[in-house]
Amino acid sequence: MTQDYSKNVPPLTETGNQLPLTSNVATGDALTHSTPTLTAATPPEDALPDNFDPFQHLKQTYFPQHNAAVALYFNDLPTDWKPNIATARSSLKVACTITPDDNELLIAMRHRLFWDLLGYGNSNLIVYNGSTNDIAPPVAGHPKVYFYFSQDIASVPHGTARLDAEYSFRLVKETAATYTKAKATALATLIKEFFVVSGQGIQFAKGKNIYRYSDPMNGYRLMIYAHQETDALPVIQKMLECTETVYDENKLTTHEPLRDNTVTPTEQLVYEKEIIPPKFRPTANVRFRYAYLEIPLVKKPVYLVDTTSKHIPLVH
Repeated sequence: MTQDYSKNVPPLTETGNQLPLTSNVATGDALTHSTPTLTAATPPEDALPDNFDPFQHLKQTYFPQHNAAVALYFNDLPTDWKPNIATARSSLKVACTITPDDNELLIAMRHRLFWDLLGYGNSNLIVYNGSTNDIAPPVAGHPKVYFYFSQDIASVPHGTARLDAEYSFRLVKETAATYTKAKATALATLIKEFFVVSGQGIQFAKGKNIYRYSDPMNGYRLMIYAHQETDALPVIQKMLECTETVYDENKLTTHEPLRDNTVTPTEQLVYEKEIIPPKFRPTANVRFRYAYLEIPLVKKPVYLVDTTSKHIPLVH
């Protein structure tokens, strides 16, 4: 009797490949206990459903993402917060939050208010200074605190640039390894106490005179441009209080240039255009806007306090 070897040969796959043998073709001895079972995959559904509404689909996809970012931005409000316009923060959150009944125009306006005008779209951008390959921690790794001031836009004369100022000191008793979020939050609380009054930053008159406060042992090498000493001194003392450093009048020096800072320079030809150069160290009030912290090896600054609502600070 002739052996029918074809019974021991597994079938071919859909692509024409031979599956592994399950028995010896010559002897009929089993090589495996069973023959693999083939299950055809269900082809994917590559068509949109009937009556598909792209706008509703976009809304259902976008709502959770946008509103989650809004909730994070306004996380200083109570966890049981209900929509209301009793305070400025609550009113802003209501205006930014997208609701299921919103039409295209409302969604676009809420998006622009939150992401563009309030600046949330820029809050997580990383700003690189110098070479991105340089990872050496500066000044032995001590964190640095910055204070930014700027002139109220309503007080800027037409055709002139808005004045601003930035001053800083180092936390020489801390390193990147010892500094924590809890310490940063405590510092932010002090900064808010000293530099923010009734929701607005304090002001001082920036001017042509230089007031230097040098205390490198405590991390201070301040150089404040102010109109007079009574303008510079409160700023210096408040920065010292942020680290509980005692003010020492012997560490303050002044420089008062004779050059007039009220004279408007004459026009100059610059790149084929006549322009008026800025005045020499003009005098104007600048207001505290925000404070941020740079920690060695951390590329994104940590915002401590922000009165502009453009960043997400540790303390509101």
